[in-house]
Amino acid sequence: MRALLGVELPGFRPVDNDVWANDDGDVLSVHYFGLRPDLPASLDDGPALRAGLTHLTARAGGGLIEASVKSLGGIPALRQLLKLPLPGQRSGQAFIGSFTVPRAACSTVVKVQAAERGRTGIRESMVMAQVGPDRYFRPHPYAPDVQGGLPFHAGDHAQWDAQFPDHPLSRVRSLLAALSERVQVVPEFAALPPFAL
Repeated sequence: MRALLGVELPGFRPVDNDVWANDDGDVLSVHYFGLRPDLPASLDDGPALRAGLTHLTARAGGGLIEASVKSLGGIPALRQLLKLPLPGQRSGQAFIGSFTVPRAACSTVVKVQAAERGRTGIRESMVMAQVGPDRYFRPHPYAPDVQGGLPFHAGDHAQWDAQFPDHPLSRVRSLLAALSERVQVVPEFAALPPFAL
Protein backbone atom coordinates (compact mmCIF):
# COMPACT_ATOMS: atom_id res chain seq x y z
CA MET A 1 0.00 0.00 0.00
CA ARG A 2 1.28 3.46 -0.83
CA ALA A 3 0.70 5.44 2.34
CA LEU A 4 2.81 8.58 1.97
CA LEU A 5 3.24 11.23 -0.72
CA GLY A 6 5.86 13.92 -1.19
CA VAL A 7 8.65 12.07 0.64
CA GLU A 8 11.47 13.10 -1.69
CA LEU A 9 13.93 15.72 -0.40
CA PRO A 10 16.15 18.08 -2.41
CA GLY A 11 19.60 16.60 -3.01
CA PHE A 12 18.40 13.00 -2.77
CA ARG A 13 18.37 10.75 -5.85
CA PRO A 14 16.49 7.45 -6.20
CA VAL A 15 18.62 4.34 -5.74
CA ASP A 16 15.86 1.73 -5.38
CA ASN A 17 12.11 1.48 -4.86
CA ASP A 18 11.26 3.94 -2.06
CA VAL A 19 14.98 4.49 -1.29
CA TRP A 20 16.94 7.67 -1.99
CA ALA A 21 20.51 8.78 -1.19
CA ASN A 22 22.46 12.03 -1.28
CA ASP A 23 26.11 12.88 -1.88
CA ASP A 24 26.90 12.64 1.85
CA GLY A 25 25.82 8.99 1.83
CA ASP A 26 22.66 9.74 3.83
CA VAL A 27 19.77 7.42 3.00
CA LEU A 28 16.04 8.20 2.96
CA SER A 29 13.61 5.28 2.77
CA VAL A 30 9.92 4.48 3.16
CA HIS A 31 8.64 1.16 4.53
CA TYR A 32 5.13 -0.25 4.76
CA PHE A 33 4.38 -2.97 7.33
CA GLY A 34 1.13 -4.89 7.02
CA LEU A 35 1.20 -5.90 10.67
CA ARG A 36 -0.15 -4.41 13.88
CA PRO A 37 2.54 -1.99 15.17
CA ASP A 38 4.61 -3.34 18.08
CA LEU A 39 4.89 -0.06 19.96
CA PRO A 40 5.36 -0.44 23.74
CA ALA A 41 2.54 2.01 24.58
CA SER A 42 -0.11 4.13 22.93
CA LEU A 43 0.82 7.44 21.33
CA ASP A 44 -1.08 9.38 23.99
CA ASP A 45 0.93 7.84 26.86
CA GLY A 46 4.18 9.73 26.32
CA PRO A 47 6.09 8.64 29.45
CA ALA A 48 5.37 4.91 28.96
CA LEU A 49 6.05 5.13 25.22
CA ARG A 50 9.40 6.89 25.66
CA ALA A 51 10.52 4.62 28.51
CA GLY A 52 9.60 1.50 26.55
CA LEU A 53 11.39 2.72 23.43
CA THR A 54 14.49 3.58 25.49
CA HIS A 55 14.68 0.03 26.84
CA LEU A 56 14.02 -1.55 23.43
CA THR A 57 16.76 0.53 21.80
CA ALA A 58 19.26 -0.27 24.58
CA ARG A 59 18.55 -4.01 24.26
CA ALA A 60 19.38 -3.69 20.55
CA GLY A 61 22.74 -2.13 21.49
CA GLY A 62 21.81 1.45 20.65
CA GLY A 63 20.67 4.58 22.39
CA LEU A 64 17.46 6.56 22.05
CA ILE A 65 18.21 10.27 21.73
CA GLU A 66 14.71 11.69 21.28
CA ALA A 67 11.15 10.42 20.94
CA SER A 68 7.96 12.43 20.61
CA VAL A 69 4.58 12.33 18.93
CA LYS A 70 4.19 14.81 16.07
CA SER A 71 1.63 15.40 13.37
CA LEU A 72 2.78 14.04 10.02
CA GLY A 73 0.49 14.78 7.13
CA GLY A 74 -2.26 15.61 9.60
CA ILE A 75 -2.22 12.41 11.67
CA PRO A 76 -0.20 11.43 14.78
CA ALA A 77 3.20 9.90 14.15
CA LEU A 78 6.02 8.73 16.41
CA ARG A 79 9.21 10.72 15.77
CA GLN A 80 12.38 8.95 16.93
CA LEU A 81 16.06 9.78 16.79
CA LEU A 82 18.51 7.09 17.84
CA LYS A 83 22.13 6.03 17.52
CA LEU A 84 23.66 2.62 16.87
CA PRO A 85 27.25 1.40 16.78
CA LEU A 86 28.59 0.93 13.26
CA PRO A 87 28.54 -2.83 12.56
CA GLY A 88 31.94 -4.47 12.29
CA GLN A 89 33.82 -1.35 13.38
CA ARG A 90 35.54 -0.54 16.65
CA SER A 91 34.31 3.06 16.70
CA GLY A 92 31.74 5.29 15.07
CA GLN A 93 27.99 5.48 15.09
CA ALA A 94 25.06 5.59 12.73
CA PHE A 95 22.18 7.95 13.45
CA ILE A 96 18.63 7.08 12.43
CA GLY A 97 15.67 9.39 12.45
CA SER A 98 12.20 8.15 11.69
CA PHE A 99 8.52 8.91 11.65
CA THR A 100 6.31 5.90 12.31
CA VAL A 101 2.71 6.41 11.24
CA PRO A 102 0.81 3.64 13.05
CA ARG A 103 -2.68 2.47 12.26
CA ALA A 104 -4.62 -0.34 13.94
CA ALA A 105 -3.37 -3.13 11.67
CA CYS A 106 -0.42 -1.65 9.77
CA SER A 107 2.13 1.15 9.78
CA THR A 108 4.35 3.18 7.51
CA VAL A 109 7.83 4.36 8.46
CA VAL A 110 9.81 7.09 6.75
CA LYS A 111 13.43 6.90 7.83
CA VAL A 112 16.64 8.87 7.33
CA GLN A 113 20.03 7.55 8.34
CA ALA A 114 23.57 8.89 8.30
CA ALA A 115 26.81 7.31 9.50
CA GLU A 116 30.05 8.73 10.82
CA ARG A 117 32.96 8.41 8.42
CA GLY A 118 36.67 8.90 8.84
CA ARG A 119 37.71 10.25 12.22
CA THR A 120 34.92 9.76 14.77
CA GLY A 121 34.14 11.22 18.19
CA ILE A 122 35.07 14.82 17.39
CA ARG A 123 31.66 16.23 18.34
CA GLU A 124 31.64 14.24 21.57
CA SER A 125 35.16 15.23 22.65
CA MET A 126 34.62 18.91 21.87
CA VAL A 127 31.31 19.04 23.74
CA MET A 128 32.84 17.24 26.72
CA ALA A 129 35.62 19.83 26.77
CA GLN A 130 33.01 22.59 26.89
CA VAL A 131 30.66 21.15 29.54
CA GLY A 132 33.16 19.10 31.55
CA PRO A 133 33.19 15.34 32.14
CA ASP A 134 30.98 15.59 35.25
CA ARG A 135 28.13 17.12 33.24
CA TYR A 136 28.66 15.15 30.05
CA PHE A 137 27.19 11.71 30.82
CA ARG A 138 23.67 11.83 32.25
CA PRO A 139 20.95 9.41 33.31
CA HIS A 140 18.53 8.87 30.46
CA PRO A 141 15.63 11.32 30.92
CA TYR A 142 13.08 8.80 29.63
CA ALA A 143 14.31 5.81 31.64
CA PRO A 144 16.99 6.55 34.28
CA ASP A 145 17.18 2.83 35.12
CA VAL A 146 18.08 1.69 31.57
CA GLN A 147 21.07 -0.64 31.30
CA GLY A 148 23.26 -1.41 28.30
CA GLY A 149 23.28 0.12 24.87
CA LEU A 150 24.98 3.39 24.04
CA PRO A 151 25.11 6.00 26.81
CA PHE A 152 22.98 9.12 26.93
CA HIS A 153 25.16 12.25 26.94
CA ALA A 154 25.21 15.99 26.40
CA GLY A 155 26.89 15.72 22.99
CA ASP A 156 23.70 14.46 21.35
CA HIS A 157 21.63 17.51 22.33
CA ALA A 158 20.22 19.67 19.52
CA GLN A 159 21.90 22.78 20.96
CA TRP A 160 25.21 21.59 19.44
CA ASP A 161 23.93 21.05 15.90
CA ALA A 162 24.75 24.60 14.78
CA GLN A 163 28.35 24.12 15.94
CA PHE A 164 28.61 20.79 14.07
CA PRO A 165 26.34 21.20 11.01
CA ASP A 166 28.10 18.47 9.01
CA HIS A 167 27.92 15.85 11.76
CA PRO A 168 25.57 12.98 10.81
CA LEU A 169 23.39 13.58 13.88
CA SER A 170 22.92 17.24 12.91
CA ARG A 171 22.10 16.21 9.33
CA VAL A 172 19.53 13.62 10.44
CA ARG A 173 17.84 16.05 12.80
CA SER A 174 17.66 18.65 10.00
CA LEU A 175 16.27 16.10 7.54
CA LEU A 176 13.56 15.07 10.02
CA ALA A 177 12.51 18.71 10.29
CA ALA A 178 12.32 18.98 6.50
CA LEU A 179 10.29 15.76 6.25
CA SER A 180 7.83 16.96 8.87
CA GLU A 181 6.92 19.84 6.55
CA ARG A 182 6.87 17.90 3.27
CA VAL A 183 5.32 14.49 3.90
CA GLN A 184 1.67 14.03 3.07
CA VAL A 185 -0.41 11.00 4.02
CA VAL A 186 -2.57 9.32 1.40
CA PRO A 187 -6.24 9.85 2.39
CA GLU A 188 -7.01 6.11 2.23
CA PHE A 189 -4.22 5.39 4.72
CA ALA A 190 -5.26 8.22 7.03
CA ALA A 191 -8.83 6.88 7.03
CA LEU A 192 -7.76 3.47 8.41
CA PRO A 193 -8.66 2.78 12.05
CA PRO A 194 -6.09 4.45 14.35
CA PHE A 195 -3.55 2.57 16.45
CA ALA A 196 -4.64 1.82 20.00
CA LEU A 197 -3.56 -0.58 22.74
